Amino acid sequence: MNRQQIEALLSEVSAGRATVSDALERLEHLPFEDLGFAKVDHHRSLRTGMPEVIFAAGKTPSQVAAIFAHMAVAGGNVLATRATDEVFAAVAATEPRAVYHAAARAITLAQATVPLGRGTIAVVCAGTSDLPVAEEARVTAELMGNTVELIADVGVAGIHRLLAQKNALQTARVLVVCAGMEGALPTVVAGLVKAPVLAVPTSVGYGASFGGVAALLGMLNSCAPNVSVVNIDNGFGAASIASLINHMD
Repeated sequence: MNRQQIEALLSEVSAGRATVSDALERLEHLPFEDLGFAKVDHHRSLRTGMPEVIFAAGKTPSQVAAIFAHMAVAGGNVLATRATDEVFAAVAATEPRAVYHAAARAITLAQATVPLGRGTIAVVCAGTSDLPVAEEARVTAELMGNTVELIADVGVAGIHRLLAQKNALQTARVLVVCAGMEGALPTVVAGLVKAPVLAVPTSVGYGASFGGVAALLGMLNSCAPNVSVVNIDNGFGAASIASLINHMD
């Protein structure tokens, strides 16, 4: 449950539309719910402003489905990242409202109203091969209550494609920039805007890219002061930080 849901529940009790017993039943699983194999942190949204997210990789389909179902009952929005078709089939069997975003490898359930961010988050990717990471960032940011603009295939090998998007870049409140190979795109973007740039190195590239390490090191050594870097392929992490920035006054 998020802050808005608990405030609404307390208002119902105060107005006599719900009993104390009703409220206690709905709050029963705060702060966490023990499923045996997992302890679902229903309290996280109250502490951090963002709900717990399910990292599906390494979990069995049935484990993801069970966690997803219990989070859905709690009433908040639910997100599972790095999910396969098999995982989604298990989730959909228990929660038919769930939606699978194949390109992002993510499963979502949007059932709670969340405050809208103050501006637009631009999610930029260098090449089509970087799209899975960019899509993970887009889906995450949208579920967290943000207006998102995806700008794809604008890598530095054809920089005129990027410059054609100058207006969209410069009007964004925060940018998530995903790139593999040598990882130059975030620095170029950062030189065009006065907003924070969250750089996401991707594991796209030939042998000497070392699975994204070359892009990671290039981004960490950026000469642009408004660039901050997350882990390789971590579109979710970049979107989460971008959402926090976009919701700040």
